[in-house]
Amino acid sequence: MSEWMLWPKYSSPSDLAAIESIPLAQRNLPDSTYAIVCRAASRWPDRIATSVLSDGAHWQDPSRRTFSQLRAQVTRTANLLHSMGIRRSDAVVLLSPNCESLITATLAAQLAGIAAPINPALAPEHIGSLVERLGARVLIASDTDHGCDERARALLDAGVVDTVIPLSALDELSAEHNGDGFAGDEPTGDDIATIFHTGGTTGIPKLAAHTHANEVANAWMISAMTLLDDDSVIFAALPLFHVNAMMVTVLAPLLRGQQTVWAGPLGYRDPDLLKNFWNIVERYGVTAMSAVPTVYAALAQIPVDADLSSLRFAVVGASPLPAAVRTAFESRTGVPLVEGYGLTEATAASARSFPDHPRPGSVGQRMPYQRLRVVRTADDGGWHDCAHSETGRLAIGGPTVFPGYVVDRDSNGFVLDGKGMLVDGWLDTGDLARVDEEGFIYLTGRAKDLIIRGGHNIDPSGIEDSLLSHPAVTAAAAVGRPDPHAGEVPVAYVTVTGTPTEAELLEWSAQRVSERAAAPKSVTVIESLPVTAVGKPNKLPLRADAARLEVRDALAGIDGVVAVDCTADDGTVRVTIRTRADSDVDTIQKILSRYTIDYRITATTDRAAADPR
Repeated sequence: MSEWMLWPKYSSPSDLAAIESIPLAQRNLPDSTYAIVCRAASRWPDRIATSVLSDGAHWQDPSRRTFSQLRAQVTRTANLLHSMGIRRSDAVVLLSPNCESLITATLAAQLAGIAAPINPALAPEHIGSLVERLGARVLIASDTDHGCDERARALLDAGVVDTVIPLSALDELSAEHNGDGFAGDEPTGDDIATIFHTGGTTGIPKLAAHTHANEVANAWMISAMTLLDDDSVIFAALPLFHVNAMMVTVLAPLLRGQQTVWAGPLGYRDPDLLKNFWNIVERYGVTAMSAVPTVYAALAQIPVDADLSSLRFAVVGASPLPAAVRTAFESRTGVPLVEGYGLTEATAASARSFPDHPRPGSVGQRMPYQRLRVVRTADDGGWHDCAHSETGRLAIGGPTVFPGYVVDRDSNGFVLDGKGMLVDGWLDTGDLARVDEEGFIYLTGRAKDLIIRGGHNIDPSGIEDSLLSHPAVTAAAAVGRPDPHAGEVPVAYVTVTGTPTEAELLEWSAQRVSERAAAPKSVTVIESLPVTAVGKPNKLPLRADAARLEVRDALAGIDGVVAVDCTADDGTVRVTIRTRADSDVDTIQKILSRYTIDYRITATTDRAAADPR
């Protein structure tokens, strides 16, 4: 395979046309994710593939595997699963925080059958529901994480699964199996590789299927950027039940032969990891990383006590990047933040930015071979293309568009359906955007007002439904409130009859939402929910109010704060803090820098102005 054909020049926006002058089919990409593993083992057998930290405190003593060792372990584990009856259309559920064995188990499940990673933090009943919908009989679970072990045993005792394989025993159980070749039929590009659960646009988690061709194509698009070569080191800390972790920090580095340094089970939530992060970058020569805005806001507060010259850029996505976070991180580290855009239904990544070619306000240029349309919907339901730079609904086409959601099983395997998101091969992202002539995307709003908590999508409708089931609640709206740790947390506003207390409504909702992360942090009773001029629900004033109250409380006790005002236009929350001339601006800025919000501080001469309450 020609390396020039596989890795064309791709370091600036102007390279896109030359790349696409050669059809993707002629680039001779591997046929499956397992073929990516085998290619890496063949080309770089003794090179380190993964360095996995046990936790952030023990960052100097990783567990390592070479590419050849990774291939052998993936093959042995897949042969173990094959011996247990797992075949091409069978899902293998994986329930664990990140660890070394989870990486190989996930790749092995894709080879023997279909990998189905599930967030261990989901409520037990929702984990059980997902497992039942998948029809999975084999579950690989962490036995060192109490929550995972408890949930796995409950599923086994209830007869939902037949077998639970402890992750800690996986290497031992698979040791007697062949590591040189797979005993079954290897997957083709059209076979399903992974099924990810996603919040999507309903309150009930959906199961989105990815084919091997989807994942291989997207892995190539991610790894093709020639700003990074095969000596680059990628840092990984996002959970493997998330598409970003699977595509950006597993398959893409494998395809390029890059080492990945993995954080421990807590990922970016590990305070020791953040405390030691700059030393980790220097120790391993980390070249690139990806995280959500709150991580960069936290890192911007960590003094730089190490050599960061290896770190070429840091990718940020999942939620809007406030200018204040960018400025704080880049001024502290000298490392450029580059934005990206993607969604599970388009495999993972659809747009990327370039560190040497900034486009303020854009989440990036479309990736090679992905197609974009911005459309408006006519009265008859048909799509009409918008002009360049005109705002409409963003649609994506091309090799990364998923085949659909799991809606059933029959004798041939999973039955898939686009559930309204697939239109003649195009994926309706539901996001509002405009796209310029070079394919750069400018998002202008979030469809369905998703709440993004630490990069995890929470559909407000599930929260609203839980509250509306209370006999005293007559209307409900859930929005995201800024949070210094998670970016956003859900809060709710309701109208009621009678006098239910906030504590009562909080407990009621927490017992009925699909996952703990969706339980609202507050429930505020108001006279009526806001609507637009034409009578449609309008959550922007509620988002503004939630942000105002959070900032007001965060600044309580700071001398000189006169008032906190907030607006939310086009989906962007903007906070204005009015202060006296003698206010402690440095302290105010330090507090606000923990949030991923746009803010400004203005001085007022009105010493008699109302206080921020």
